[in-house]
Amino acid sequence: MLSSATMDTQTTPPSPRSDFIRDIVAADLREGRHETVVTRFPPEPNGYLHIGHAKSICLNFGIADEFGGRCHLRFDDTNPVKEEQEYIDSIMTDVRWLGFDWGEHLYYASDYFEQLYEWALHLIREGKAYVDDLSAEEIRAHRGTLTEPGTPSPWRDRSVEENLDLFDRMRAGEFENGARVLRAKIDMASPNINFRDPVMYRILHVAHPRTGDAWCIYPSYDFAHGQSDAIEGITHSICTLEFQDHRPLYDWFIENLPVPAVPHQYEFARLNLTHTVLSKRVLLKLVNEGHVRGWSDPRMPTLSGIRRRGFPAEGLRDFAGMIGVARADSVVEIEMLEHAVRDVLNRTALRRFGVLDPVKVVIENYPEDTVEHMEVVNNPEDESAGTRTVPFARELWIERDDFMEDPPKKFFRLAPGREVRLRSAYFITCTHVVKDADGRITEIRCTYDPETRGGNAPDGRKVKATLHWLSAAHAVPAEVRLYDHLFASPNPGSGGSDLFEDLNPQSEVVLASCFVEPSLAEVPVGQTVQFERLGYFCPDPDSAPGAPVFNRTLTLKDTWAKLQAQGRQDA
Repeated sequence: MLSSATMDTQTTPPSPRSDFIRDIVAADLREGRHETVVTRFPPEPNGYLHIGHAKSICLNFGIADEFGGRCHLRFDDTNPVKEEQEYIDSIMTDVRWLGFDWGEHLYYASDYFEQLYEWALHLIREGKAYVDDLSAEEIRAHRGTLTEPGTPSPWRDRSVEENLDLFDRMRAGEFENGARVLRAKIDMASPNINFRDPVMYRILHVAHPRTGDAWCIYPSYDFAHGQSDAIEGITHSICTLEFQDHRPLYDWFIENLPVPAVPHQYEFARLNLTHTVLSKRVLLKLVNEGHVRGWSDPRMPTLSGIRRRGFPAEGLRDFAGMIGVARADSVVEIEMLEHAVRDVLNRTALRRFGVLDPVKVVIENYPEDTVEHMEVVNNPEDESAGTRTVPFARELWIERDDFMEDPPKKFFRLAPGREVRLRSAYFITCTHVVKDADGRITEIRCTYDPETRGGNAPDGRKVKATLHWLSAAHAVPAEVRLYDHLFASPNPGSGGSDLFEDLNPQSEVVLASCFVEPSLAEVPVGQTVQFERLGYFCPDPDSAPGAPVFNRTLTLKDTWAKLQAQGRQDA
């Protein structure tokens, strides 16, 4: 793991990165407001994590690691209607995959239900909370608007004794769902709508995944979140900007309860990516309506989908560092993410041969029963990766678009009468082609120069193209899925259009008649390789013995690097 982030002693090393949150943390340590930095990643276990969560994970665990503190993983499991163990398991898998570990600091808001209940009683006794009989619709109607104050509930001035009795009966299960709620008694005329007597508890006769039927009243997120932070001694409660208007309420609960610590909330801008939608409602609709294969579809922005597509965790961590932490929302071009991923894969991915649209080459002067094993470099960026051998024989597969019968001026690949290099093998020259009844080329007939073994000519002559290839007798049949952006528009749904009309019909193209080199028959799921000249590819879990399936992670073309070279630093 990259970091356990579980140290309990403060070493205060200088942070290698700088942003406004890290500056706040550094100042708090320097001025003695905290001895140890304690952050937390607090997902609700009601769905799968996406790349926006990855930014938060890297920030919270990263700050804890950089400043010698610890980061907690806490599930805010206050809504049993939507929560499942499946989501808890997937979230823990995703956090670990990103390279982080919470050590012994795994918590659940449900661990604190009894304490939260006692604190709710405290607020009732202080005259700062009351049981309300209004329905959810009536509460919304009484809340007012941004320009008009709210209307107090007729039950707002119940006595402390009556409120205590009703709240106790709510816990005992005496009332039906929605019959009553507990509300904080703050200010119905506040310009901040969150201050207009927010709901603290609602009745839900639903079994909880962890507490079973022990409770039939459950705390709201706003009530549980800050107090959970206080119980755990969180020093810096970091969340996205949509919670900025909730911060005064976060502070109000902390100030009005006998909590053991005083955490502070800080907000940063959430991640917005071009060609991408992170709304849980939209992602659910994509899955339920069959637009994608499921939550782990390689086109989905979920971490399980990104992992299945072959993105390395290091690339996501590097991307989080590249985009930084800002106070204002902005949109990041997806090409920046792809650049970070390519940068990692270029260094780490083994090179292999794969042919996606094969056409046969027959080397007429090569011995029919001969098989050679050519030594091929595994990664020119990493000498320690060594070499491998690839079988070579008389009949080969090459890419169909590597040959043109009547080539234009700037086409340098194989053509009649033209000599090219086969990677790490020989120079070959096309002599003629064989076509079927429809005029489609079925074979390219060539000769080879046996003196050029290894890919170089003793007489020093040069060729202008190098092609990848596979021995037809040894190549392994494979299915390859070519992935592109799920949404064709950079800003799906912009201008008021239906964002589902922006779905890219070419986001997944399945090629069923591909071939890969023999070594790829056993490559494990999760190991991304480069198909030379084609892109990065990763084995899919749908693979079966003798029938591998590969997902294209990315093409080799790096649009972001090109824009940077042109001076588009704001691209």
